[in-house]
Amino acid sequence: MGKSLDGKRVAILVAEGFEQAELDGPKQALDEAGAETLIVSPAEEGWVQAWQHFDLGDLYEVDVPLAEADAAEFDALLLPGGVANPDQLRTKPEAVNFVRAFFDAGKPVAAICHAPWTLIEAGVVKGRTLTSWPSVKTDLVNAGADWVDREVVVDNGLVTSRKPDDIPAFNEKMLEEFAEGTHRAQKAGAQ
Repeated sequence: MGKSLDGKRVAILVAEGFEQAELDGPKQALDEAGAETLIVSPAEEGWVQAWQHFDLGDLYEVDVPLAEADAAEFDALLLPGGVANPDQLRTKPEAVNFVRAFFDAGKPVAAICHAPWTLIEAGVVKGRTLTSWPSVKTDLVNAGADWVDREVVVDNGLVTSRKPDDIPAFNEKMLEEFAEGTHRAQKAGAQ
């Protein structure tokens, strides 16, 4: 993949029930590219529970409690999917505001599977081309996005993919966009 992310700080925003593969694979790619990855979460116990499809996955230590997180301290944002994870995040104003702040600043964001639910709530998908897990399609279209069925889509600093099988393509484009840094059109697209 060859893109250096030395000196870049990447927030990984998750709540209980994120899909483990959608955190592990991208996080490993980011770490190997030299990024500092930090798990940000509203979890109250200092740990957050992953899922592996319908089974419990591993517990992950929270690096930064969401209540203390400041988007200005990060260069990029990763949003893993899983059904329960973004469904919880989109109901928490502090999570929605955290996500919106990346778009307001023109910073790159990568979201996979069901994660675009949080993007919809943040009001940042209108006029954008995205992909997602198929069941999120109607929600994205209703929010004004152009939904396409491709393994990875890049739209001015926003990288989206459909499912864990797409992670290799997702990682490649995520690393490219995160290495490029701020995208003026990303900021312009925020509502």
